[in-house]
Amino acid sequence: MIEMSSLGGSEFHLGFAGDTLNTAWYARACLPAQDWDVSYFTRIGTDSFSAKMKDFLNRNGIGTDYIEEDAQRQAGLYLIEVENGERHFTYWRNQSAARLLAVNQPLLAKAFSDADIIYFSAITLAILCPEQRTVFISHLRDAARSGKTVVFDTNIRPRLWESHDILRETIMQAAAVAQIVLPSFDDEAAMFGDRSLEDCAARYRAAGAQNVVVKNGGGTMLIGDDNGMRQITDIEPLMPVDTTGAGDSFNGGFLATLLSGKDIETAVKAGHAVAAQVVMQRGALMPMVNLVY
Repeated sequence: MIEMSSLGGSEFHLGFAGDTLNTAWYARACLPAQDWDVSYFTRIGTDSFSAKMKDFLNRNGIGTDYIEEDAQRQAGLYLIEVENGERHFTYWRNQSAARLLAVNQPLLAKAFSDADIIYFSAITLAILCPEQRTVFISHLRDAARSGKTVVFDTNIRPRLWESHDILRETIMQAAAVAQIVLPSFDDEAAMFGDRSLEDCAARYRAAGAQNVVVKNGGGTMLIGDDNGMRQITDIEPLMPVDTTGAGDSFNGGFLATLLSGKDIETAVKAGHAVAAQVVMQRGALMPMVNLVY
């Protein structure tokens, strides 16, 4: 999406971001370019801002071969205002081309077939119509059965969904086809009634996820996998400047470390180290060259 991030007062900075794009950005920043390609799958318009977005991705090493252009729609837009480190969003996305990203099923199938790792979020699902959600999840299921690693961030945004019941049902359906699930505890507790980090991880493990990492707003996190439940407690508290992209950047650093052959505990700590840098600057994307990894 097009991101307009507040600089204070009436001034804003124009950039490009969005939850899955943010994760792709930080995965690209952390993964060795000689070992891994990072590509983005979506649908954009043919307008000048869509073209600038595509060029932006290409210039920063994120492949665009699976991005389809739609002459009838444009890229979505959102505006960020920050107060005491917490961000507030205003969206213009009803006519965004990305809402039709699952319409071209052959392209969707090819993108999944060509990938080793497939990362998506609940926002990916929320913006689709119910029929296209079913299509998208069905292709994910096929990809997982063929040996692809499917990674899902539950990224709960209630206002994007028709109802809380549909939100909960769809998230659990998506989690059932993913090997790795990355929920955020405060959102999960509010929507699913989880009383603890362990409850949250156990619910997704019961759905079929092999590995669950419960994020917790910069506090104690929890890993749930075949080795049981264990908390990651040595997390340095921070007073963030801007929490935009915190969970997404964690995901990018976490996945890059896991894909580099490290154990899941090390990957969690690496994800936190990436997010800790991101929340100390404004906007979702910090320059890749400035990231210490």
